[in-house]
Amino acid sequence: MSTTDPRHHIPFRLVRKGVVMSPLPGAANEVEGVLNPASGRTPDGTLHLLPRLVSEGNVSRVGLAEVTFTDGVPSGVERRGTVLEPDAGWERGKNNAGVEDPRITWVPSLGLHVMSYVAYGPLGPKPALAVSDNLTDWTRLGPIQFAYQPDLDTDLNLFPNKDVVHFPEPVPGPDGQPAYAMLHRPMWDLGWFRPGEGVHLPAGLADERPGIWISYVPVADVEKDVRALVRPRDHRLVALSEFDWEALKIGAGPAPIRVEEGWLLIHHGVSGVPEDDPFVPNRRVSYAAGAMILDPADPARVLARSAQPLMAPETEEERSGTVPNVVFPTAIEEVDGTRYVFYGMADAHIGVAVLERTV
Repeated sequence: MSTTDPRHHIPFRLVRKGVVMSPLPGAANEVEGVLNPASGRTPDGTLHLLPRLVSEGNVSRVGLAEVTFTDGVPSGVERRGTVLEPDAGWERGKNNAGVEDPRITWVPSLGLHVMSYVAYGPLGPKPALAVSDNLTDWTRLGPIQFAYQPDLDTDLNLFPNKDVVHFPEPVPGPDGQPAYAMLHRPMWDLGWFRPGEGVHLPAGLADERPGIWISYVPVADVEKDVRALVRPRDHRLVALSEFDWEALKIGAGPAPIRVEEGWLLIHHGVSGVPEDDPFVPNRRVSYAAGAMILDPADPARVLARSAQPLMAPETEEERSGTVPNVVFPTAIEEVDGTRYVFYGMADAHIGVAVLERTV
């Protein structure tokens, strides 16, 4: 397909505005980087980032940092401590621990911030949820428990899973009824965990590269008990790698936002040379940012996606760090009519870019 195909037209671009957060010298929780933030507003309307803070030994926590501005543009932060630590037993192994890569969606119909994060526990990375009404006090809902779906001929709970993000409002479920939906990214290769086990694909899937999936929870279930959010069902594939810049895998970035064309999903794509163990730093890959438009009537359907990245590693902070050549968008916030995208830079710093409409 040519890049002039309307299915490849995304009428947005990202324009860099600089670095907003770097590790604080002498801060034990940040010696291995600050990166991949979530975002949200406290009840008084103040914008905050919730960055992943990495201490020695690759132990991650979720921090809280108030965003500061210069001439109306996010330019720095004031630290407000940590809000989530790997305190639960399932967030720690004998030789590892972490609550990693938070994504936060404010869901007005629930009156809650819904945080997804990766719990780095005894069996590796597993997705989990927590909720808050103020950004500072979080209640764990627990690990996500994917409902068994016979037509997939597998159990999604067997697999590591990352990049979980929620839509900010109910969407049509597969049965036409309103549902809270989440995007996620299962990883099918179990060889890293059990040598020789290799790849186990769901029925009907021939491409083993990790891609973006969607799962749903009926609104009625969540209204009865918010803990229903950790029990999604009706799992469907949304998208797999398609272009060279995302040849190894793709994953969702910030929570989707509603635009004129549908749901705008900024995603990351990875290219380069894979490692046998997907959970060790790989210095031979590149992470770039692209975008998709999802159908409002069926968010499992991709209406358009970018054939070229909206942003690829170019600056010194993006090209040099804990994992070089990484642009990893994880949060979008609107400030006075301007949308800002916050992103991880080489697993070491946090940058910000403006999301601009091109037409």
